[in-house]
Amino acid sequence: MIRHSLKSTLMASALAVAAMSPAFAADHDHISFDMVVSAGAKLCLPDAKAEVNIVSTDTAEDMFIHATGLPPNTDFDFFVIQVPTAPFGLSWYQGDVKTNHKGEAVQHFRGRFNIETFIFAQGPAPAPLVFNDPPFPDAATNPTTNPVQTYHLGLWFDSHQDAQNNGCPATVTAFNGEHNAGIQVLNTSNFAADNGPLRSLNP
Repeated sequence: MIRHSLKSTLMASALAVAAMSPAFAADHDHISFDMVVSAGAKLCLPDAKAEVNIVSTDTAEDMFIHATGLPPNTDFDFFVIQVPTAPFGLSWYQGDVKTNHKGEAVQHFRGRFNIETFIFAQGPAPAPLVFNDPPFPDAATNPTTNPVQTYHLGLWFDSHQDAQNNGCPATVTAFNGEHNAGIQVLNTSNFAADNGPLRSLNP
């Protein structure tokens, strides 16, 4: 009950921020913005879009996503990414999004979604080889990298077959848990590559 009340309060706060502007709004602990249809899905899913609201509770953020214009009863995969379009840069698999019979989806993620969001590898280390089928088998080690800020978001078809069934390209990508996803459907390319929306939240 306490968790439900907190979530309801956060959602109400996020929706209040969203009402400030249809495209983008920000203050020290809230941001709201749109995700737009990707170039690869523009012809097959021209009405696809999402509204994102993020509320900071100081120690973490709550992200609320409302997507519309998608195929009904379909699974998608949500990522935090370095740049919004190919080659996407370093990417983090945040979770799944599933549409209802109307092609709408609502999802909530809790994590670190602000100006401090980054990926870092101090040095190479062995990595487990779990999903090894081509064309995107697991890597046996990680590359070394200094901190890389990741301020963009992207949504992919979970299945290239679902993409094809909806008139989209059947390209296979690595953007799901088993590395056999479909094309990107939504992204934050309405923001500059080096100035993704998460950068605007500085609690």
